[in-house]
Amino acid sequence: MISCNTENLRIVIVGLGNELLGDDGVGLHAVRELRKNPPAGVQVAEVGTRVFHAQHLIEDADLVIAIDAVRGGGRPGSIYRLYAENAHIQRSYSLHDMGIAGLVRAMPEDSKPCVIILGIEPETIDYAIELSPTVRSALKRVVSAAHQIIRDIRDSGLSSLNEGLLHVRDNK
Repeated sequence: MISCNTENLRIVIVGLGNELLGDDGVGLHAVRELRKNPPAGVQVAEVGTRVFHAQHLIEDADLVIAIDAVRGGGRPGSIYRLYAENAHIQRSYSLHDMGIAGLVRAMPEDSKPCVIILGIEPETIDYAIELSPTVRSALKRVVSAAHQIIRDIRDSGLSSLNEGLLHVRDNK
């Protein structure tokens, strides 16, 4: 089980993805929604595909919640929760392809934050600036899931979360 100090946590929520590729940009759309009612004391940032440019935000945090499109095999709009250290890293040909899981693995042990990925199963990843209707309908659920993770951790610590890929909720 991943552990980190839950007192006075420095929490950052980052939105990942490419908003020019339809549902791949869901993380950016989600953090824009989160900014309307951010959790108290939590920094919310749009990162997009520039994960290495946000390294300072990630290194300065105790807990990072990254929201991104994730292919987990569920129905489009399904929401997943996983720890970055358990995320599969595809073979990378450039630094921006490595993503947040790769960045955290490359960081020195003493500066690694706890990183939880909230992933939304995409329906369409193709040239488009809008989310598919199915994934757009998942935005409220993923924002709610981010708030719930923060409440659970503040109330009960990281032990309140199960390790690994977890199905949060299917799109119904």
